[in-house]
Order: sequence, then C-alpha cells, then structure tokens
Amino acid sequence: MKTKIKDFNIGKYKITDVNYPFIVAELSGNHKGSIKRALKLVDLAADCGANAIKLQTFKPDKITLNCKSRDFFISDKSSKWKGKYLYDLFVEAYTPWEWHKEIFQKAKSRKLEFFSSPFHDEAVEFLEKLNVPCYKIASFENTHLPLIKLVAQTKKPVIISTGMAKKIEITESINELRNSGNKNFALLKCVSSYPAKIKSFNLRTLLDMKKTYNCHVGLSDHSTNSIIPSVAVSLGARIIERHITLSHNDGAIDSFFSTNKTQFKNFVKNIKTSFVSIGKTFYGTTKEEISSLKERRSIYAIKNIRQNEVFTKDNIGIIRPSYGLKPKFYNKILGKKSKNKIKLGKPIKKMNIK
Repeated sequence: MKTKIKDFNIGKYKITDVNYPFIVAELSGNHKGSIKRALKLVDLAADCGANAIKLQTFKPDKITLNCKSRDFFISDKSSKWKGKYLYDLFVEAYTPWEWHKEIFQKAKSRKLEFFSSPFHDEAVEFLEKLNVPCYKIASFENTHLPLIKLVAQTKKPVIISTGMAKKIEITESINELRNSGNKNFALLKCVSSYPAKIKSFNLRTLLDMKKTYNCHVGLSDHSTNSIIPSVAVSLGARIIERHITLSHNDGAIDSFFSTNKTQFKNFVKNIKTSFVSIGKTFYGTTKEEISSLKERRSIYAIKNIRQNEVFTKDNIGIIRPSYGLKPKFYNKILGKKSKNKIKLGKPIKKMNIK
C-alpha cells in the first residue's frame, strides 16, 4: 500500500493537491543580455500573478565545447536555432552570474519565490550561496545522475522535467533522489520541442506518473496556447511552468515560443479558473442551484378534480414546477381517490390522497 503523496514547501507556497497550482515564470535567455530587460521580466511575472521566477544557471563551457565540428552544429531543419553551434547558443542564452542576486532581490521585492535550473556542480554551489528554496532539473539534464545526486544532497525540494525521458530513466532519477534521503520532489510532464505540438503532450501520462512515483506532478509547458495547462490541471498538475517574453518580435532567443504579458495574464487566469472548476467530489444541490429546484417536475392536477374522484392519467400529470409530489409517486397515486376538491393547476400533495 502506497503512502500518501508527500506535500512540500517552496518558500511560502505549499505544493499540495488542494492548493492552487504553483505557477512559475521561466526567464531563460529572453533578457537578451540586458539586466534591465531581466528585471522587467520579473515585473511582468509579478504583474500577471505568477508565484515564482526561475533562471537557468550555467557557464557555456561547462555544458559543451567551443568546437566547430559537426557534432556541435544544430542541423535539425525543424529547429528555430538551426545553423548555430551549441556553444554559441549557450553564450546567447547565458544569464551572467553577477545578475542573479539582483534578479532574486527584485523577485523578493515583488513577493515572488525565486530559484533556478543548475546545469553543473559549480552552479549548484553558487545557488546554495544565494539560498534558493528549491532546484529545478531541466529535461536535458534528467539523465545527469551525478548532478541530480548533488542537488538532492542539499535536502531542498527538487522539480524534475521529464522531457524525452523513458520510464526507466525517470525511475533512475527518482531513485537517486530517494537514495540521497530527499523525498521532497515533483515531476513535470514536458515535451522538449519548441514550440511543442498539442498532439505530442500525452497529458494522460500525468495520472500514471503520479500513481507510479507517488509524487506531485506538473507541467513544463512549451505550447503556445492555454488549453494544455488547463487540461494538465484537471489531470492533477500542481506546478505549471512557462517561458515569458517582453515581445515575440524582439529577437530574444526563446521569444518565439514564450508568452507575452497579455498571454501570461490569461494563462494564469485560466489555470486558476481550471483549478476552481475541479472542486471536490460532490453530489447534490449547490447554493447556486437552490433557486432552480422549483423548475423540476412534480405531480399536478391538470383538470378540476372532485372529492372522491379517482386519480387518472386524464386528471393528473407530471409537469413543472416542483411544488407537488415527486414524479416517482405518479404510478402509486393512479387509481387512488382524492380526499378533497383540487383545482386545475394545484400541486398534488400527500394530504390530497386517500
């Protein structure tokens, strides 16, 4: 028998099935090398109702080599980054480490939680000095078990994106966390293509993921619409992440699949609306429905009925409103007699029946 899914905190926010989803705004490299733009993105996230801002912490030469051989060239025709070398791409996406403190302080002043995705050991050590409340493992790092072990050993919550990962690979990552004594984690369904096509999401996986790994689940969303996160919330997602941008046309590295201010505001609103609509298991009449109860059907006199007259299909009927006996008594009443005169349009009550 599995134990109850473990809730955990990210700063002041508790990740649990009954709280609003935790909404994360991913800044990525959409700052275009400008700290002012980075701080504007923090404001955008706060203004739109996000709960947290997330960075990516790495040094390009710790992820790949500054090498111009074929292995390091992006040749995928479907990629917006086609024609670039990996090292050059990471240089463009790089968020200077000296910015982190200022960005995090800005986030704190706007009442946002702040954390990052580290991509190597040095990044974890750096983020520990900034006292981040949790860590995110990016999809491209979810098989990097030494990195996951190092992050797990901080004893802080860990969020892992599962893009591209086979079930056995996710299991290995989870085992690394648990073997390090870290039980505070969540898994995010993710499609690691940019933008991700709707048919690729397979959001039903969220249900299996939650059951299999007995943990909270969420969505790292690379789609460009609000349908995907809303469906994910209905399937149990309680952490939702999406990239943000100041403009789709500003040439920022990830802006083509990111969400601008208007879109992100709607994104947050739709997630919250979706969550509220899920509610709880409930049968019966809501407060809003009470006034509608009278519009149900009940048994009425459809003709003037004399005292001692037999009730028949010709003098009683099942009609609206609902002030008479319920329809389930109709066949039981037929053939019985009336105790008193009943006028056309009057409800049939128990006291009218002999």
